[in-house]
Amino acid sequence: MRLNDALLGAILLGFAGWVWWLTTFFPAFPGQDYGPNLFPRILAVGIAVCAALLVLRGLRARGGLLVLEGWARQPARLLSFLAIPGAALFYILASDPLGFIPTAFLLLLALSLWFRARPVVALPVAAGMTLLVHWFFAGMMRVPLPRGLMDPFL
Repeated sequence: MRLNDALLGAILLGFAGWVWWLTTFFPAFPGQDYGPNLFPRILAVGIAVCAALLVLRGLRARGGLLVLEGWARQPARLLSFLAIPGAALFYILASDPLGFIPTAFLLLLALSLWFRARPVVALPVAAGMTLLVHWFFAGMMRVPLPRGLMDPFL
């Protein structure tokens, strides 16, 4: 599956505009010429410039907006492609009630097994990576991760 550069550029241009608009709600720092909106706006301008170049390139190509490659017609490969955004959606919906640790473990284990890792490898890797990511973000970076079912134990 391939998106025409004009369509992808238009999507990115909309994203850049959305980021710029969101930064209008950032509070200003008194006594400073710039505030917390500076860096996101610099990124938004960079994304907008690249998006405009993509739109121009896509319009010159004059191809279809969406071209389905051979792999997109194979159900197993299409499911593999959709597994990653599906996992992100599952995390968004399940992390609050279940908590980060069970959700991340289930996702890593399920994705590892889907992509044909052996269970003897997938189980310890999923457990180890879940604990490592939890330690880094909750312990080192002080990011409040959802506790869910693990609240009595953490």
